[in-house]
Amino acid sequence: MAFFQEPPRLGNQFDDDPMLRTWLARFLPPMEVGDITAELRGLGDLTCELYGKQLLDRTNEPTLTQWDAWGNRIDRIDVSPLWVEAQVLAAKHGMVAAAYEPRLREHARTHQFAIVHVLGPSLDVYSCPLAMTDGAARTLLGSGNQALIERFVPLLTTRDPQAMWTSGQWMTERTGGSDVSQSETVAKQDASGQWRLYGTKWFTSATASNMALTLARPEGNPDGSRGLALFLVELRDADGRLRDIEVNRLKDKLGTRKVPTAELTLAGTPATLVGAPGDGVRAITPMLSVTRTWNAVSAVSGMRRALALAGDFARRRSAFGALLVDKPLHADTLAGLEAEYAGAFCLAFRSVQLIGSLEHDGATKDADERLSRALIPIAKLLTAKQAVACASEAIESCGGAGYVEDTGLPRLLADAQVLPIWEGTTNVLSLDTLRALGKGGALASIAHEIETHCAAATDAGLAAPVAAARAALAHATAWIGEAMTEPERLEAGARRFAMTLGRALELALLAGHAQWCQDHGHGGRTAAAARRFMANGVDSIDDHTFADTRLLA
Repeated sequence: MAFFQEPPRLGNQFDDDPMLRTWLARFLPPMEVGDITAELRGLGDLTCELYGKQLLDRTNEPTLTQWDAWGNRIDRIDVSPLWVEAQVLAAKHGMVAAAYEPRLREHARTHQFAIVHVLGPSLDVYSCPLAMTDGAARTLLGSGNQALIERFVPLLTTRDPQAMWTSGQWMTERTGGSDVSQSETVAKQDASGQWRLYGTKWFTSATASNMALTLARPEGNPDGSRGLALFLVELRDADGRLRDIEVNRLKDKLGTRKVPTAELTLAGTPATLVGAPGDGVRAITPMLSVTRTWNAVSAVSGMRRALALAGDFARRRSAFGALLVDKPLHADTLAGLEAEYAGAFCLAFRSVQLIGSLEHDGATKDADERLSRALIPIAKLLTAKQAVACASEAIESCGGAGYVEDTGLPRLLADAQVLPIWEGTTNVLSLDTLRALGKGGALASIAHEIETHCAAATDAGLAAPVAAARAALAHATAWIGEAMTEPERLEAGARRFAMTLGRALELALLAGHAQWCQDHGHGGRTAAAARRFMANGVDSIDDHTFADTRLLA
């Protein structure tokens, strides 16, 4: 009889994730854990059903129809049936709303992102508009513009699928992405006082959304970032027609192909000024904290999905006389990936805790703000790189099937690749980390965070990981103290410095969580992850001569 390989199957993505289960048991209010566990277990079953739909719907990508049969320009974007279903599920299960509901206060973000972590990977990157929707709601709440808050925040944070709006985020122009100071979009007021936008947005994600936040330069404002203002755009009128917006094309991307990403021309698009006419860059700061945290959580949820499929495949695939999972080298490879996932999970969900704390008053708010200033950019940059590496290894561990599109496995890597790019590349965020440290108190906060978790890890089996985290922190602290007087050396080493701080944070958080798990009867798996994470390497600081850099670059 001919052989046919059994494909990997997805199990319940709550039950199969001990990191998520123990984290929630540790940090959620005890009286809430039971109900939230039941909720997430139900979502874990739903993820399996939706994963099957993903595979069947793999080639159904967004389409743009610019003209109707009679020559009218309509610029209609159609999305896949799963995306239509995803909006209903996202609203119903509170993937944005849970963060804004008062019941759990500072724990609301942990609840929200646990939902995102379990359900998000089965929704064909619908996390993209949800991240921007969440960021828009937080930005409006921080704007002080009461009229916009009352009108739009309830739409962005509702659980009613018929009422929920999503928001886009239009910052990228032909002049560049992260350097928004060169933005060419101009805002002019017409005779009635209505602001209208003119320009081209080169890359607008989730263009099928109801609204968007965007930067533009009010006519007469100075060049540079200080001349930019933040505007809210409602994309369509009451009849569903775009309001003086032309969709030039949909972008043909490596991954996230289910997300309708477009190049737009704004031809007098009506817009509402959100804050002060020259305060746009400062106004989007709350948005960046939220969307970068979404990026970090999406990275770890993508890692979890890749490992779930690779692990199941290893238990189904026989080669050279045994199952792959019983082959020492294959098991060693998967173990190294599981350790990376565990560290990344801790850092991403520590970021979640910080934004939850900052959104509620408390005695530690100032300390949390100093910590988040550096930790959230580090979490975004490091988890994104880990997600790409993990996806690559996971599909490789499935052999040739991992390279064949209709298995669905290559999408894991293609979709992961957006994570180090969106919301700031690794290099941009490394420089952001240096700027955050330059404001004072941030490095001390990072050091205090690492030491707090290291000190909590008292088991002898965690002594080596604790020592490695402390040593990496000490090296990073010494290096930046020396490099601060040499601008070129400081900038050249920014990535290695940020990565080292990030991995020291991950290892310290992982060791602290491992101690809690052992103390509360959850076994030694997390401690094993800490030891393996340490073995994977923590400290990457290594000065290179500028002469060699110039020769090579």
